[in-house]
Amino acid sequence: MIVLGVGASHSTLMNTHWEQTAAVEEAKRFRDGLAEARRQITAARPDTVVIVGSNHFRGFWLDLIPAFTIGVGECVASGESGTPSGPQQVDVELARQLTDRLVECGFDPAFSARLQIDHGQSHAIQYLLDGLDVPIVPLVVNVFAPPLPTLRRCAQLGDALREALTDHPRRIAVIASGGLSHRLPWPDWRDPRGDDEEFMVSAWLDGRTNWRSYDERRRAIVRAAEPAIAPDFDREFLALLEQGRAAELCTLSSDELQARAGNGAHEIRCWLIMAAALAHAPSHTISYDPVPDWLTGMAVAVLSP
Repeated sequence: MIVLGVGASHSTLMNTHWEQTAAVEEAKRFRDGLAEARRQITAARPDTVVIVGSNHFRGFWLDLIPAFTIGVGECVASGESGTPSGPQQVDVELARQLTDRLVECGFDPAFSARLQIDHGQSHAIQYLLDGLDVPIVPLVVNVFAPPLPTLRRCAQLGDALREALTDHPRRIAVIASGGLSHRLPWPDWRDPRGDDEEFMVSAWLDGRTNWRSYDERRRAIVRAAEPAIAPDFDREFLALLEQGRAAELCTLSSDELQARAGNGAHEIRCWLIMAAALAHAPSHTISYDPVPDWLTGMAVAVLSP
């Protein structure tokens, strides 16, 4: 059964540029929010944690981009920017059962018996599961390589997760990692414009065996970006989550969402999956602040079934 849901933004700049962060109080509130969410996860005593997150072209490349992928075997974290690296503990039995059940529910998720994740998953491991000896089931959502799964389809996946896990004997927490509003200096891979965008697309296409060789310039491009945070959108989204009405956003197209909150806001798909898995129980927002140095509206919220 599902015992808790958590939504949390992520930023590797917590690890690499904490001392350079100008919005110190806002950054501290986010860090403290992660700590409070971790306390609530601990109190919920999960046997397994399903982590729903993105991948920033360190485990998936343009040679193959599924909409949804479940790790059903080995799981290795890439370890970029001070995030966890190396093998991660996976609840293989539950992962494979879940994949079977989703197929029965009408979904056709990809699966990987040797999955590489990046901070889209491992940031949550680092901060929300720190010190907890609990296995994970990684669920990776394509949020950066269009065409993207619709918001409605993501909510439907959350409904299917709930159906698949409601009667399961394990106690399961669901974590959504990513968002809220932000804009990354990343192109639509189908139409790169200029040297930086062409470089990015080359990294996403050719990086399967040498992704680290692209990382320094990738990081420099991101660090040079101007923040484009949409606090009004973020607060609207969190209010809908608190009211159990986040599914109302499923009427937005990808283009509409991006226009309102930036291309990084596509990560709210992960939050929608988590919220639907919790039957849209009203959430409690632990913290929210725009952090310009991290380019992102940073939030932590918890849902109890």
